[in-house]
Amino acid sequence: MSRRQRRRTPASDVDDRQVVVVCRGGDCGNRTKHPGFDHRAQLRRLRDEVDPGSTRVVSSTCLDACDHSNVVVVVPGTSGLERGGAAVWVGEVLDEATTAALVDWVGAGGPGVATEPVLVDLRAFRPSRLNRHELEEEIGRS
Repeated sequence: MSRRQRRRTPASDVDDRQVVVVCRGGDCGNRTKHPGFDHRAQLRRLRDEVDPGSTRVVSSTCLDACDHSNVVVVVPGTSGLERGGAAVWVGEVLDEATTAALVDWVGAGGPGVATEPVLVDLRAFRPSRLNRHELEEEIGRS
């Protein structure tokens, strides 16, 4: 959709919040692959600690980026996009410190608005075309 088409959409129909997509399919969320990590607690923390007025947290069935599990993608909202922000794919989100860094960064505005924390930057990866397609599908379903 072009910017021109977005501008014509009534504001009440536009969801300008950033989106945090937490992969829980495939190897992400898998207790066998990641024993000892509480996947449910991580998702609950993300949902409980971010402002629902500025951020939607959704669970994905699979983003097909299993080599990087656990995967969390932060998609900028309107203000982040206007400032040049792009979706940030973060892999190996398997510890409390990285989850906390994500919560803090998203709370500060996320991509395009706030500087990526070091732990997010270290774990960020470039998604494949298939990964990006899966993300678009997940956001469309939520």
